[in-house]
Amino acid sequence: MRGYLASSITVAGAAALVLPLSLTPGALASPWDRTPDVPGSTRSLPLRPLGEVPSVRGLQASVQGLPAQDVEPFSLVGIVWEDEAAELDGTVEVRTRGIGSGTWSAWQEVETHNEEHAADPGTAESESGRVRGATAPLWVGASDGVEVRVRQADGSRADRLPEGMRLELVDPGDDPADIGTSGPGNEGSGNEGNEGNEGSVGRAPAGGLGIPALNRLDTEAEAAAAGDLVLDPVTAKPYIGPRPGIVTRRGWGADESLREEGFVYTDSVRAAFVHHTDTGNNYTCSQAPAVIRSIYRYHVESSGWRDIGYNFVVDKCGDIYEGRAGGVAEPVKGAHTLGFNTNSTGIAVLGTYSSSNPPAAAVTAVAKLTAWKLGLHGVNPKGKVTLTSAGSGKYAGGTRVRLNAISGHRDGFDTDCPGSRLYGKLGTARSASAKYQGR
Repeated sequence: MRGYLASSITVAGAAALVLPLSLTPGALASPWDRTPDVPGSTRSLPLRPLGEVPSVRGLQASVQGLPAQDVEPFSLVGIVWEDEAAELDGTVEVRTRGIGSGTWSAWQEVETHNEEHAADPGTAESESGRVRGATAPLWVGASDGVEVRVRQADGSRADRLPEGMRLELVDPGDDPADIGTSGPGNEGSGNEGNEGNEGSVGRAPAGGLGIPALNRLDTEAEAAAAGDLVLDPVTAKPYIGPRPGIVTRRGWGADESLREEGFVYTDSVRAAFVHHTDTGNNYTCSQAPAVIRSIYRYHVESSGWRDIGYNFVVDKCGDIYEGRAGGVAEPVKGAHTLGFNTNSTGIAVLGTYSSSNPPAAAVTAVAKLTAWKLGLHGVNPKGKVTLTSAGSGKYAGGTRVRLNAISGHRDGFDTDCPGSRLYGKLGTARSASAKYQGR
């Protein structure tokens, strides 16, 4: 399979962070030919049969995996396989050993249903021939030991695990020296060629990254005065919430050589789909950039997408991060809600919120972000919108679907995402977002 890494690729130096995009290698080149710009690596290990064990129903279940072993440092894991259309009808469990601890974690389950996060059918991204089936990624923290077992689902012996399963071990590397800082113009933000784009401000609100005051632009007026933001006349119209602080791709250390060159846009942004990353909640807010770099690598190198799938990411402290490249104020087409990536934006809250309550700061950040982003397109966060499905499994292609302007992923696809606890907070986010718009 093209794109798998047989050994770790270590990245040295962050000097190339501000190189023009035209000078960086295309993301579709072989991984062995890349010269990455910031620290990080992906190691890919093929799973092998571990025999058959009795299932809970008394039937024999096939098991694949890897025995406990020492590996190069990593912080995020996932399983990928050759056929993106094949479902992993079973369970994936991993246990890891923290670096320097000598202690193995308990077994942790990895979410196997990840196909609902993908590019729309019929798009160049979905038909690139590089897309692979994948579990959700799981953040485990800095580790140097791993053990994996993948069990076939209970039921008929006709059940089979997908072919070509491989364990992906992602090392986000150390944070670049200039993480969180803003660059002149659009340098390093993933917005090259979009002069004056509002996505060029590298900033974050206090609470997570501890960015020095000189590198934080907390208001649009300050940003404009610093020459990093061109105020569009549209921002003077009513019902547009204040632009919140957003950490750019340069701010969280994105290696722009990994993704495919260029950007893909949709016509407008009529709805925001809220997700959880399902990567677990065992991270600190200072680690959020590393988690995002890991997800980015997993989406591009392991899953075969053109870029990270989400348009924005929000951490548990309420910090907001730019996701897919193309400009935070632009209608960038993501790969977050299969069938509904057109005329929408995807906001992922970092963590798993099926049984854990999302922090209030994260919900507030979603409200502030949607008040601004939807407001730019004249959308009432408490209103309804109609989107046309491109084919999602839940809605056939061509179906016109009436949705909340701020919807959960499960509203467009048959999934638990964004987790029951976060989904239950979307009403609060809608009301707060409308208030931030002055409604």
